[in-house]
Amino acid sequence: MDLLALADFNLVARHGGFGKAARAAARPKATLSRRVAELEASLGLRLFERGSRALKLTEEGRALYERTAVLLTEIDETAAAIASGGNRPRGRLRISAPLLFSQVAMGKLAAEFAVRYPEVRLEITTEDRAVDMVEEAYDLVIRVNPERDESLVGRVFLRDRLVVVASPAVARPTDNVAVPAVVRGPGDQSAVWDVATSTGRSRITVEPVLQLSSMIMVRDAVRIGAGAARLPISLVGHDLAAGRLVHWGDVDGPDIALWTLYPSRRLLSARVSAFLDHLKEAFPKGTPDELAAYIEA
Repeated sequence: MDLLALADFNLVARHGGFGKAARAAARPKATLSRRVAELEASLGLRLFERGSRALKLTEEGRALYERTAVLLTEIDETAAAIASGGNRPRGRLRISAPLLFSQVAMGKLAAEFAVRYPEVRLEITTEDRAVDMVEEAYDLVIRVNPERDESLVGRVFLRDRLVVVASPAVARPTDNVAVPAVVRGPGDQSAVWDVATSTGRSRITVEPVLQLSSMIMVRDAVRIGAGAARLPISLVGHDLAAGRLVHWGDVDGPDIALWTLYPSRRLLSARVSAFLDHLKEAFPKGTPDELAAYIEA
């Protein structure tokens, strides 16, 4: 197989078209088209569906792209590392991270990483959806309790847990009396919260009175006394210690686990390895207390 033709195929697949790939690489569009056609002929496969307006990978083209993109990147990085006399992290590092973690910690983490590794061009996007790492060209994603994906590997680097908290001004719940609640998003409309306390388990009947789009907003509203809320302990630990909020119990359910995910443990790039080590250094035990301390610092 012609590696140069394979590299051109990956370039076109990554940018989603011959024109975009040609502009990004400053290469003639006709040359890229010819090289991809030669690769298709050598394989006896159609790698792209060529429509009047759009270019789309075929099933075979997608499989080839997913299996060769990381390998070609590793070849480029190895050549650059040899040329520079070492394996220093360098190049672009694209990361997708969830909203709350980005708001409370990612800015500081990114700045510290950029200072330590100035040859890495770090790009971080914030979103809670499950991104397609290959299609959207992400090197690393951070996700909360992700669904199992056979194409990805990863590890937990932080754990947190949800607690029910309220301002001291909000009366604790009594049997069958609903308390005002601040909730995040339209999907959080539960009428009953199951909680665990030092004396056992109980149920809190709630009436959502305020719906907000982020946990930070929910916490701020709870501080003012708008109602009770379910929030990560790392986000409200200092408020509880200072008496600004009162702990009503732990939410009954699994802990929050933050995962780092990447396509392959083999051929892991130097920049991804460096960022994983950076996270491990920031959160060596991976506890909620560590995250709370990092946020406050």
